[in-house]
Amino acid sequence: MWCKRLSWAGRTALVTGATAGIGEAVARQLATLGADVVVHGRDIGRGARVVKEIQADGGTARFVAADLSDPADVRRLAEAAGDVDILVNNAGIYLFGSTADTDDATFDAHFAVNLRAPFILVRELAPGMVRRGRGAIVNLSTFGASVPGRGGGAYGASKAGLELLTKIWADEYGPAGVRVNAVAAGPTRTPGTAAYGEFAEALGGVTTLGRVAEAEEIANAVVFLATPAAGYVSGAVLPAHGGLQAVAPH
Repeated sequence: MWCKRLSWAGRTALVTGATAGIGEAVARQLATLGADVVVHGRDIGRGARVVKEIQADGGTARFVAADLSDPADVRRLAEAAGDVDILVNNAGIYLFGSTADTDDATFDAHFAVNLRAPFILVRELAPGMVRRGRGAIVNLSTFGASVPGRGGGAYGASKAGLELLTKIWADEYGPAGVRVNAVAAGPTRTPGTAAYGEFAEALGGVTTLGRVAEAEEIANAVVFLATPAAGYVSGAVLPAHGGLQAVAPH
């Protein structure tokens, strides 16, 4: 890992959606850097596995289950996490469909988990960072927030909102030494995207690199933004999507 020389010993990190995929990779990397990691998820068994494996590698971690679609449960998660120095809003849902095929419940679910939950966590945890005069918040976005994708209206719109909040929060909390950034991930190989089969893999073909990302590659970008190596980076949306192909005349 490029950032092994850095240390987060004595700092606490909360990573949402950290029982698989990108979130798990982020939690593992932060633990390697010495952070005490709060692993969030909904599945107790998967959470216990991640914590056990981090501890076996010499890291420190604990699991807190919470339903991010429930505002009260999000606030409970923030309280259980305690004084957080690094917040990674990674958890998200993506249920693709046309506008006509997206019902109210599906639309609301995207905004509840992808936008409202990060908003509540920042509202609850950033003031503590301000009091301590330090902190880093990294939000997981998607290239679908700026590049229209068929069937990705609700998902992309919720992430576009998160990108704007990233810039708003950077302005609000930056004077106190709290940096807020986002990573716009491209198609990534995770247990979640595996459910979409060949479609997910085919998305890699629209990137300049011609392939999907591995979860660890996106995690590298997230962890970079969380560390002092990115000490003068705030309010940024870092593209980690493999590059967008140019439009060519035919």
